[in-house]
Amino acid sequence: GAMSVDSITDLSDNTSKLLEALQLSHPHELDPRRTLGKKKMLSLNPITWQVPRIVERCCKHIETHGLQTVGIFRVGSSKKRVQQLREEFDRGLDVFLDEHQSVHDVAALLKEFLRDMPDSLIPRELYAAFLSTASMEGPVQLATLQLLLFLLPPCHSDTLHRLLRFLSKVARHAESSWGPDGQEIPGNKMTVSNLATIFGPNILQKEKPGEKDAGAMNFEDSSAIILVLQRLIEHYQTLFMVSPEMQLDILRRLFQTDPDVIDYLLRRK
Repeated sequence: GAMSVDSITDLSDNTSKLLEALQLSHPHELDPRRTLGKKKMLSLNPITWQVPRIVERCCKHIETHGLQTVGIFRVGSSKKRVQQLREEFDRGLDVFLDEHQSVHDVAALLKEFLRDMPDSLIPRELYAAFLSTASMEGPVQLATLQLLLFLLPPCHSDTLHRLLRFLSKVARHAESSWGPDGQEIPGNKMTVSNLATIFGPNILQKEKPGEKDAGAMNFEDSSAIILVLQRLIEHYQTLFMVSPEMQLDILRRLFQTDPDVIDYLLRRK
């Protein structure tokens, strides 16, 4: 659903892993003509947001048509319609989701995609590290989560950011409210806790789907997964923001290890 494009083509092939990991790339500043006819390896992501089409379409559909749907993600869906949509996306078709699609079908499709990813949205090698943050509190917990998020591959990071932004928006419509004319606008009842309970096991997976013991999970792990995802939903905006202090520290380190990259960044500014 996405692709990487080289953003620096006038540097040597040595890669700056630190710079790439923190994605210090500004797409609007890049000249697409740089990539013509050149095959360099250094790629600073993202050139575009690397979010699978199916995730973006499902989130957008529910944001447009389903924020007031009571029990979204919990009410049953049509397995036949969900399978049909899944097959259309799998074939690479430009699937258009509109008001004619059931919100519950689209919600089920999104959950299925996250559950069945070959590597879970938060890679399995980071499973234990993310769960360990459940026993932390306050600023220490958030600082640790942020450093772990910086370790995610760009496509995983972008997709997780889009999903958390979406889940935060769903949670803001959990309670009923009143419209300008005094009419009641029903809430969807999906609090941050409810959403974390549903999406946690799909995002943080210890084993691949279908593997032995993949469905078995002890109570401690289950509780930790829910708590971690709650924190990610509640604080996603600050967790995905690189502070000026950290950027300055990165630039200092790059000055020692990758001066060519520093030179490029300064000239681009």
